[in-house]
Amino acid sequence: MKAEALFWQQCTQSDSDDGSIDAQRLMDLVIATYRVHESDYDEIERSAETLLRENHALRGNISALSQAFDGQTKLFEIILNNLPLGLSVFDADQRLTLSNIRFRQLFGLTEDDVTAGATIANLTAKMRGRENADAKPGRRTRLQSSATARRGSIRRREWLMDDDRIIQSMVTILSDGSSIAIHADVTEDRRAAERIAFLAHHDPLTGLPNRIHFREQVDAALAERKPDEQIALVHLNLDRFKSINNMMGVSAGDTILQQVAERIRASAGSENILSRLGSDEFAILQTGRQQPWNVTALADQIRRELSEPFLHGDKQVELSVSMGIAVAPDDGEETDILLKNAGVALSHAKADGRKRERFFANEMEAQMQLRHALEADLRAAVEKEEFELHYQPLYDLTQRRICGFEALIRWNHPVRGRVPPMDFIPLAEEVGLVVDIGRWVLRRACDDAAQWPEGIKVAVNVSAIQFSSSDLTRDVSEALAAATLSPSRLELEITESVLMENLSEVLPILHALKERGIHISMDDFGTGYSSLSYLSSFPFDKIKIDKSFVNDIVDNKEAHAIMHAIILLGDALGMRVTVEGVETAEQLALLECEECDEIQGYHISPPRPAREVPHLLSLPPKNGGVTRLPKAKR
Repeated sequence: MKAEALFWQQCTQSDSDDGSIDAQRLMDLVIATYRVHESDYDEIERSAETLLRENHALRGNISALSQAFDGQTKLFEIILNNLPLGLSVFDADQRLTLSNIRFRQLFGLTEDDVTAGATIANLTAKMRGRENADAKPGRRTRLQSSATARRGSIRRREWLMDDDRIIQSMVTILSDGSSIAIHADVTEDRRAAERIAFLAHHDPLTGLPNRIHFREQVDAALAERKPDEQIALVHLNLDRFKSINNMMGVSAGDTILQQVAERIRASAGSENILSRLGSDEFAILQTGRQQPWNVTALADQIRRELSEPFLHGDKQVELSVSMGIAVAPDDGEETDILLKNAGVALSHAKADGRKRERFFANEMEAQMQLRHALEADLRAAVEKEEFELHYQPLYDLTQRRICGFEALIRWNHPVRGRVPPMDFIPLAEEVGLVVDIGRWVLRRACDDAAQWPEGIKVAVNVSAIQFSSSDLTRDVSEALAAATLSPSRLELEITESVLMENLSEVLPILHALKERGIHISMDDFGTGYSSLSYLSSFPFDKIKIDKSFVNDIVDNKEAHAIMHAIILLGDALGMRVTVEGVETAEQLALLECEECDEIQGYHISPPRPAREVPHLLSLPPKNGGVTRLPKAKR
């Protein structure tokens, strides 16, 4: 009730009989009314106070929320502008509503370019690049309008920037037509992927197609071959390239392999397919030519190119190459068969002395199977030590006695019987077993020689591969130490091929051996191209004249004159001379007259087992039967 109405009500109730207002009664009514509502006033005051407190608290909360919102806004800006990816948001009208700093950086835009409301068309025009239309089939060269895009779809876009960067955009089209896009610089990832794809099909050292890619190319060439077309496959292998890695180091070997690849590439030309199959093996596929004439000419060209010295720093390296050739369709119409047959032909080229090419022939496969069987037996023989040494005397013509023995290996196979050295030594060199065999020969020869009289020496042949593929100095030292044999009683025989492999690497090893007191001999003197030049490169203790010079010295004046000249050469250089292949008393007598130092041959004795050495040493001196022979006319 309103206060006025309540008051008038109280006045009416206070009327006296005479119509006047009873003041005391009115006061009582007012006081009574106040007392009735006094508790309500207190409650109102308390509520007002509560409202004031809550209002104050609410203002504090609003202030805190406002500060928190400001902090979140700043945090959002920090996160947005420090994202590693670009971010852009466009509304349904394709106008920019939000972007970050990375977005500007990726596309080369300025801060003014990316103000709110900028259209996609304007931004595209200002970008320092263009969209890659080839990134995906059917991709548009302009940013696609969201009006025509499928709602809720995700599209990938790619941009080629003027500085060769590649930017990839992932655009999400929302249901209302607006879009959100993230943008990334994928240049390094793309380059890495391209590199991985390249390496999957190419050799990283030379850049040539690898074996996998080459097989694919051969497959394609055979599939597209016309009925009257011949396709030649050449399998190349660098002869004894492993020795270069062992002597000069893998880095030097890699440099030379790169040079080899360039020379083969130049010889093969762009019309042929070239590949590095692995290590020191290459292959060439020649199509669209008449065979075998064209591939023969190609092989000749490659051999000439690779015969020229290769340079590594101030060093020259000489190489040779062996090649196996198979021609489709006669030698195979499938990739595996053609590759296998070219490999078989290559093996025959290497077995025939290297430095040549061989065309595949059907009988080669059977021969190769026999060779593989022999190789397996030879490996088993190395493990089981199925070898023995025979010794052929070295006869001193001045002292008229045996002064030493040459150790000659023999292989006694349990099924094959006695296998001639000429059948297994070249194979052992080719497959790398000659190092183990040579180490065994050194140990056994030193052990046997230790049982002989003090003045009797032993000569051991050393292969070129032992210089390049093992620590020869250590092998010799260990063999001498195990047998307690004086180094002066050991003689190592090397051929010209040892020096031809790598003179600069071999000479330090020879000097180290010679400094220990070991004697060094040049074997098969006169059969090489540069024997005389090698005599001046190292102070050999002895030269051994090949038996091919001995056969006709009795009846042929020219042969006698050559022998005389070589003996004089050795004497002038301070080197002993041993003549091999002496088989008759007449030859012995003539060499006595020429004052030759030593002879070796069947006239003295064929090679005999170690157990017969004491008997050979007990035999009386050999007599040529002729005291004097006229000197050959010079």
